[in-house]
Amino acid sequence: MSNIARGRQSADAGTDGTVLFLIGMRVNRLWQVWRWAPVMAAMPRMLAELARDPSLGLVGRPRTMLSGRTVLVWQYWASFEALDAYARAGDRAHLPAWRAFNRRVKDNGSVGIYHETVLLSDATVETVYVNMPPFGLGAVTGTVPAGRRGQTAGVRLGHRVEDTPPVAPY
Repeated sequence: MSNIARGRQSADAGTDGTVLFLIGMRVNRLWQVWRWAPVMAAMPRMLAELARDPSLGLVGRPRTMLSGRTVLVWQYWASFEALDAYARAGDRAHLPAWRAFNRRVKDNGSVGIYHETVLLSDATVETVYVNMPPFGLGAVTGTVPAGRRGQTAGVRLGHRVEDTPPVAPY
């Protein structure tokens, strides 16, 4: 329990352009394993490559979630520029995997892929962690006492002026 930050903390996202990148796949035709298995196998290779070389821009530890036929990998990147450079680099694992996907399965419907890219800053992100070890964005950017950014989510996002929470802060 020594790594638990007691009380209320908020991520210190700052204004440097940290990126939340959600990427994943959905198996549409379970019986076509030969089509979706190579797509699924590509992600661990990319994550291992990124873990070996932090200068590529992945920050923190990616999290993988499974829900039925859908796989989601939740990642934080130092900047959009770093993410984009990795996606386009011919000498890295991503571009060959992208090209292979397009050759083999891009329009046959057996497997789908998706990604969402979100630029984060203190002006666009509201977080709170209560009695938590480093987690999520806070684990990547560091945290500050939540009250420093505001006592309420509305104030932390700039949507409210009144900063009186419905439950007394601690």
